[in-house]
Amino acid sequence: MSPLIFFALQFAIIAYALVSGVFLAFSDFIMRSLAHTGGIGGIDAMQVINREVFRWVFMTLFIGMAPVSLAIAAYGGFVVGSGPGTLFVFAGLVYFVGCFGVTVLFNVPMNEALARMDASSAEASGYWKRTYLPHWTFWNTIRTAASALSAALLLFGLLSITQNQTQPV
Repeated sequence: MSPLIFFALQFAIIAYALVSGVFLAFSDFIMRSLAHTGGIGGIDAMQVINREVFRWVFMTLFIGMAPVSLAIAAYGGFVVGSGPGTLFVFAGLVYFVGCFGVTVLFNVPMNEALARMDASSAEASGYWKRTYLPHWTFWNTIRTAASALSAALLLFGLLSITQNQTQPV
């Protein structure tokens, strides 16, 4: 494995872990805290968060890792092969489907629906309590687990390759 690919895979592990950490904060305490602010405060805060999330650091990592994940999966399947390569394939696919795909299919539509609502309306309050908080947090937890699992799978695959290269013959 070239040093450049080795470095890129190490960076991918860190990126997966960073994305997972952001999502973990939301699932672990941010959403629960917003729920305790009362309907209007939580809705208003989440609407602001959903506008501010489009900053370059997070979005570069989150969106950038989608095509990188497909490249990691292809590299694992076509270049590395069985064993560590299988871990690379799963790492890439788990992130692409379980993190990026879940975001596009579930979290973003709920964010967009919430963004269209007046935070002080009864409609927003009902949506917030019955739909957004439980469902958004559930899917966010899936994203958290997928990102963390991708980091772990890629780490174990990379460790397996490096250990096999340093073993005496």
